[in-house]
Amino acid sequence: MSATYLIGVDLGTSATKAALYHLDGTLVAEASAEVPLHYGAPGVVEQDHADFYRTAAQTVRACLSESAIDPRAVLAIGFDSQMAGIGAIDEQFEPVGAFDSWLDMRCQPYIEQIAEEYGDRITRLTGCPPTADHGPKIMWRRDERPAEYARIAKFVVPAAYVAGRMAGLRADDAFIDHTFIHFSALSDARTGTWSLELCGLLGVDPNKLPHIVAPSQIIGEVSEAAARDFGLAPGTPIVAGAGDTAAGALGAGVVRVGMLLDTAGTASVLAGCTDHFVADAENRALLTMRSVIPGLWHPLAYVGGGGLALHWFRDQFAGTSSTAASDVDLYTQLAAEAASIKPGADGLFFSPHLGGRICPSEPTMRGAWLGFSWGHTRAHFFRAILESVAFEYAYYLGILRDLIPNFNVSEARVIGGGAQSMAWNQIKADVLGVCYQRLKRAEFATWGAALIAGHGVGLFPNLAETAVTTTTAQSVPIEPNVEHTIAYRELSRRYVGWQGILKDGFRSFAEPAHD
Repeated sequence: MSATYLIGVDLGTSATKAALYHLDGTLVAEASAEVPLHYGAPGVVEQDHADFYRTAAQTVRACLSESAIDPRAVLAIGFDSQMAGIGAIDEQFEPVGAFDSWLDMRCQPYIEQIAEEYGDRITRLTGCPPTADHGPKIMWRRDERPAEYARIAKFVVPAAYVAGRMAGLRADDAFIDHTFIHFSALSDARTGTWSLELCGLLGVDPNKLPHIVAPSQIIGEVSEAAARDFGLAPGTPIVAGAGDTAAGALGAGVVRVGMLLDTAGTASVLAGCTDHFVADAENRALLTMRSVIPGLWHPLAYVGGGGLALHWFRDQFAGTSSTAASDVDLYTQLAAEAASIKPGADGLFFSPHLGGRICPSEPTMRGAWLGFSWGHTRAHFFRAILESVAFEYAYYLGILRDLIPNFNVSEARVIGGGAQSMAWNQIKADVLGVCYQRLKRAEFATWGAALIAGHGVGLFPNLAETAVTTTTAQSVPIEPNVEHTIAYRELSRRYVGWQGILKDGFRSFAEPAHD
């Protein structure tokens, strides 16, 4: 066994991905499996804990089968997972009820309650304003499912559930790594501990919260039963892992102050990298997440359906094209049309919040087109969508610079499906006035999880440096067009103003009618 390997598993919202890597980051094998989402009444989105474990086992087993390696050559395994949803286990580490997805909005009344009563305190302590995350979801379970709540020994995230079950842990050993705790509404982010003050304010029993650990802590070893399920060797070390955004930032090498990470996926996420903890109590737009790297933080915000808006427009308005042989080609064609339109889309603005605004939380907001006229074409509308996400990013970056006046951006690294759109990357570079860089690797969260696993077993003493050296640029950087950047400053200002008007308008539409 001269060659040795690491495995990273990404437990996403709708799919699980596993990847087997050489220690230098070279991908050996990968596999994915769909994870069902269960929709009940409007606003109800649940998942099964068993599906997380089943798909993790299925994809790891597929990687080992494809590569035909000796399972004993796997030195460690690490997990990352979706972050804002929460599950629960009993004393035997068995699930209690369904997993409450981050997409589930039954906790909305609790979000509104704590935002009004304790929003400032929660934001300043956790780094995250009240949103659809662990705290409100736990409160909902406590009040709406009291019998379930009484059975719960610990609340757990998907990464910790799968890792804990693999290792045969008991409830007393349940854990959560520190990259998740900003999404708890119950933590003191600076100290990396649970806040008894916030637990008291929200009426949450702190004894039901898991231990907070570092991402690279070894939490156990693959049990005999899990070895049969996953195809791994018994005794393989398992590390705690990280949240998916934190793992993606690590895998993309965003580990130096001044770097930005643009995750251009279903959600459009912009994250910074800084050595300052910041709490956006004034705007309640930025969320500040602990980095995997000690001493670093990732202030971030996101558009809930940024990439999804492009998918929606393609399906509803682009139709089919004789020159577009596939969905990818149709996106390319639409982007090429949009690139021919000058910045600002001739006065057309788009609001990308088709399912409500996330950062800051404005659940009543919806999508909107503003300023269109007879002369606007399909290309204008598509460019306006691309620009809307860039304008949101400019808003986020402006807040971050207000909080950290000396925050100097060195580059933005872009990952996700949208990273392949050169037109979109150019628009973002122009709006932000920042150099944009695509990367060669296709999957970043699984490599981030594998890096953490390697660090946990002592392979990578300098984790940040290893992350940088194992991630390379795909091509020359995309430089901002200075003339366009100047023009976009005023357009960004107008966009933010329009968002304020829309917010008030949609709020009034949501109010009950009076006779």
